Amino acid sequence: MTSVPKDATPAVPPASLSTEEIAAILAGTHANPFAALGVHPAGKEFVARCFVPGAETVTAETLAGKEIGTLTRRDDAGFFEGVIAVKKIQPVRYRARNDGGEWTITDPYSFGPVLGPMDDYYIREGSHLRLFDKMGAHPIRHDGADGFHFAVWAPNAKRVSVVGDFNDWDGRRHVMRLRQDTGIWEIFVPDVQSGAIYKYEIVGKSGELLPLKADPFARRSELRPQNASMTTGEIEQVWQDEAHRAHWASVDARRQPISIYEVHAASWQRRDNGDMLTWDELAERLIPYCIDMGFTHIEFLPITEYPYDPSWGYQTTGLYAPTARFGEPEGFARFVNGAHKVGLGVILDWVPAHFPTDAHGLRWFDGTALYEHEDPRQGYHPDWNTAIYNFGRAEVFSYLVNNALYWAEKFHLDGLRVDAVASMLYLDYSRKHGEWVPNEYGGNENLDTVRFLQTMNKQVYGSHPGIITIAEESTSWPKVSAPVHAGGLGFGFKWNMGFMHDTLQYLQREPIHRKHHHNDLTFGLLYAFSENFVLPLSHDEVVHGKGSLIAKMAGDDWQKFANLRAYYGFMWGYPGKKLLFMGQEFAQWQEWAEDRSLDWNLLEYPLHEGMRRLVRDLNGTYRNKAALHARDCEGDGFEWLIADDRENSVFAWLRKAPGEKTIAVISNFTPVYRENYTIPLPVEGRWKEILNSDAEIYGGSGKGNGGAVQAKKNSAGVITATITLPPLATLMLEQD
Repeated sequence: MTSVPKDATPAVPPASLSTEEIAAILAGTHANPFAALGVHPAGKEFVARCFVPGAETVTAETLAGKEIGTLTRRDDAGFFEGVIAVKKIQPVRYRARNDGGEWTITDPYSFGPVLGPMDDYYIREGSHLRLFDKMGAHPIRHDGADGFHFAVWAPNAKRVSVVGDFNDWDGRRHVMRLRQDTGIWEIFVPDVQSGAIYKYEIVGKSGELLPLKADPFARRSELRPQNASMTTGEIEQVWQDEAHRAHWASVDARRQPISIYEVHAASWQRRDNGDMLTWDELAERLIPYCIDMGFTHIEFLPITEYPYDPSWGYQTTGLYAPTARFGEPEGFARFVNGAHKVGLGVILDWVPAHFPTDAHGLRWFDGTALYEHEDPRQGYHPDWNTAIYNFGRAEVFSYLVNNALYWAEKFHLDGLRVDAVASMLYLDYSRKHGEWVPNEYGGNENLDTVRFLQTMNKQVYGSHPGIITIAEESTSWPKVSAPVHAGGLGFGFKWNMGFMHDTLQYLQREPIHRKHHHNDLTFGLLYAFSENFVLPLSHDEVVHGKGSLIAKMAGDDWQKFANLRAYYGFMWGYPGKKLLFMGQEFAQWQEWAEDRSLDWNLLEYPLHEGMRRLVRDLNGTYRNKAALHARDCEGDGFEWLIADDRENSVFAWLRKAPGEKTIAVISNFTPVYRENYTIPLPVEGRWKEILNSDAEIYGGSGKGNGGAVQAKKNSAGVITATITLPPLATLMLEQD
């Protein structure tokens, strides 16, 4: 490096740093760079100090560009200091020069902190509900300069620096300020633009340099396989969904039709070259499709940033960032806005149960078990090779509650479906004796999880009227969907995993054997109203060798299609909200794979197109007939007509709602065509056949009742109707 001419070298200012301190700054080991760098009083004067690698000379300026002093180079590595002509501590800019040219740097160490004592107070208390506006990277104007404020929690770190393209990934350049009360490190970095990539360079408490970490609060990330965080502004979206949100805020969701289309955004459809669609492309295709099909909601498998495609998003490293696979975050906001404009809700699969152990993620974040339990009996998930959040730690608790609020507020989500709740609730989940730690009372219940879920639900429902939360909970934990004030977990709904298991087990059996397993279809009504249930035929049932739904059905191809049609009719007539995974609406043969599009070419074949039409008509009937949805979660909306005809494998029941026409649902799960079958009905008169899964338009045999049946009172005073039962079919009859 060329030395500065002696006669051009300003005098060393008073109160200059010692050579030891300078060496520490240059090594990145100074205990508090904010006490050394920036602008500081020196008697009646003010001194500026900076570290500008590569500079030969440095001149200080005000932010307005007025020159206020030339600094002395104290070390050839780029340390400068000197007296500047200012009357108070203020932000400054440096004009640096060398043989290659000239550049300017606004001094980050000449700015004060951004976070305040009230932030510290609420963060320590664990009650801060605006963390997503404070933590991570946010564009701000601070003391007259534009840039990004960075804040990260790393209480056990010896040093934390933000590194990125803007500082050549040099951890010595932007060492952050530690807020002692909270363990949060922060810094305002002037002149950083949106779209800059960054990570945190963390030195552990013993001086060890840790792997670079992505920002836990990053709102945008690089596209995999890259994994850095990206600076981004606030979501710029002109929302046009007031009517949609007002509707859901004004109704009881339990009494509304809810039919959910579960979608893996990366594989629903793809471009001709195999690339994933963007959010805008998905909006053009998926939203009209769902509207035509009559679904009320789309539920996306997790779209928070994740490194590994085959995890489907369930192993997320960026809970606050929509994955870069489908474009920028604003694209997702546009998608939600577009869905809402046509009355379609959007639900996000949310994963607060665990996180992957990728080096750039949360695990061992500051050199200690920060987000997870240190004890592997509590902090390691044996099923998924992941780390388990420490729900007993206020900062982790708050991080996750804030994340739920973030998606609801910033992206106007209609709901969160919480994944793997059972694994969160039980300390001994998937563990053998001796591999888990009991709670304070000696039990296996994770009391910290209970408090977390209750708080999350209270905060989400309290601040976002109209939202719904849904638990994927596979055990008989009581009151999952009961209010917190009544001792429940506070969810709006719970997946009915028993329904999915029992009904699929029944339909995989040959019809001749079904009479021996009649209870598989009747047992569920013993507990159908103990929770607010969603009936799921989810992605979990069509992967890992389980085959597609059509492939599971018993019999030859004709029987498989008939079975599935009858099953869908049974499910849409059964009490509970509906969920169907993509591709099953047109009976995709192949098992779902996350790396390719669904087999849309199957719609060229009548049986597959017929299945799609049936699902569309079931959705329409379910939505238009209040008897089928208004009492989904209440026992007075259901009444058995025939529950014990195991010999014929026939089931019949009524769906009812106050002031609405009653509907009878009848399912025949044998391939036997039954004429003159007698069913009891509550009132005499004409009952219209409003749906028949065996209709020719759906690919069936076309057997039926000519559009209606007549209910009559017999000599014993019992009202019955004699009907035709098509083979492997479900009928719906409505009181005329």
